[in-house]
Amino acid sequence: MKKAFTLIELLVVIAIIAVLMGILMPALGRARKQAWQTVCKNNLRQIGLAANFYAGDNENAVPRGASNTQGINIWFRGFMPYLAHEKDQRDYRDVKIYRCPAYPDKRQTVCYVSNGWEFDSKSDRIGREVMNFDGHFKVTAFVRLSETIYLADNEDGPGREIIERIDSPGINKCDVFSRDHMPSSDKTGTGSYQRRVSRKRHRRGYNALYADWHVDWHAALLDLPEEQAINLESDMWRFHKR
Repeated sequence: MKKAFTLIELLVVIAIIAVLMGILMPALGRARKQAWQTVCKNNLRQIGLAANFYAGDNENAVPRGASNTQGINIWFRGFMPYLAHEKDQRDYRDVKIYRCPAYPDKRQTVCYVSNGWEFDSKSDRIGREVMNFDGHFKVTAFVRLSETIYLADNEDGPGREIIERIDSPGINKCDVFSRDHMPSSDKTGTGSYQRRVSRKRHRRGYNALYADWHVDWHAALLDLPEEQAINLESDMWRFHKR
């Protein structure tokens, strides 16, 4: 007589598999997100190497966001020759390290925002946009390189434009020069003064490339009052630390 599973036994097996899947899936999801964070940090490290070589060839100057330079000197084009990509012959979208794998909308080609913020003094809490129109500023302006962010994860969601090409609308919103751009800011929408640094790209925080070209992860300070959190966050973008 042939032996076979009874319906009850089959249901028990299916239930056990379902329980195991319920246990494993969150762990697999966490592992995948951790891998994305590692890839993103490695991307930023390679960008940092390119930035270092670029500064060496350009009198210690590095490019910032597009502003009104129409993308000519924007960082992700300027660094291409230092990543084995000619900026005049190849499309910046071919450079895979410019894309964070954790960015939710895969059409996004600009996954990082750059520092374009200057302050008159340490007591200046507002600051202003860097307005030198060639799209560069000197690394030597950073008083403490290891404490000043150069690039960080770009925010996603409503109001944040998807940059699919160099002439996409919103290409001039890829730099940071306002308290409203900080990850603890609650400003959203379609204007220039909205959150630009991601508050939860990787766990509850974001990756950042510093001006000495090291990379670190930062938790978003969402448990603090908004004003206090933004004061702390903006200090990490302040390159005039007098």
